[in-house]
Parts: sequence; structure tokens; C-alpha cells
Amino acid sequence: MRTTYMPKVGQIQRKWYIVDASGKPLGRLATEVARLLRGKHKPIFTPNMDTGDHVIVINASKVVLTGNKAAQKFYYRHSGYAGGMKKVSYGTLIATKPERAVMLAVKGMIPHNRLGSATLKKVRIYRGTEHPHEAQQPEVWEF
Repeated sequence: MRTTYMPKVGQIQRKWYIVDASGKPLGRLATEVARLLRGKHKPIFTPNMDTGDHVIVINASKVVLTGNKAAQKFYYRHSGYAGGMKKVSYGTLIATKPERAVMLAVKGMIPHNRLGSATLKKVRIYRGTEHPHEAQQPEVWEF
């Protein structure tokens, strides 16, 4: 009889990766970042544990949308009051707040529970190439 391997908390090695978003489609970038955050690229991946790595996304302002998504896809939010629906096109969102657009795409691709909330804290998104995480010695992740 085989048993499922369960890594101990001390056995999980967390690395730091830099992902360059320039010229990459938003959805493909988000799936790769979510994969790194969850730890699916590791042999010790377990769905009910946080085995993922830290991810730094740079050049978020240079992410691209394919087709007519910049004009036809919208981000909705609601204030909680009657008539409080706000609607912003993704073209405007990427032009004004590209970090938020990438974060929303990544957030939609991780579990919507406490494990997903803990996982989402390990991503840092920056508009340009500068980031304050040189001390962590991040590796460049190519996809």
C-alpha cells in the first residue's frame, strides 16, 4: 500500500523569482506566476499546503492584451450602495494601474480560500524594472 508524500514545513525551500512581463499576454503571464506561487513546478507539491515560491513581476506596464480585450473586457467593482457599480476597461486599467490588472489576473487563478490568501502575499508587482528585493538574490524565470 502506498501513502501520499506530505512535506514537513521545514522541508519546504522557498526561492525568489523575477518574471519579466514585457511583451507577454496578461493571461499567460498570470498562469505562470500562479504556478510558481502555488509550487506546482516542484516535486513536493501538495494541493493542501503552501509549497510555492516568492515571485517579483517587473515591467507590468508593458503587458499586452490580445484581440480587442483592451476595449471589450471590463473590470467591475461595487461600492455596496445602490447604483454603486463602477466599470473600467482593461485598456484604461493597464494604462493607469498595471499592477492592479496583473494582480487581479493572478488572483483569479489561485484558490479562493485561506490558502489562496496566504499564497497571494508572496507576489510583488512593479510597474518598471526597479524593485527593492536585491537582498533576496532572485533568479530570473523564463517561460
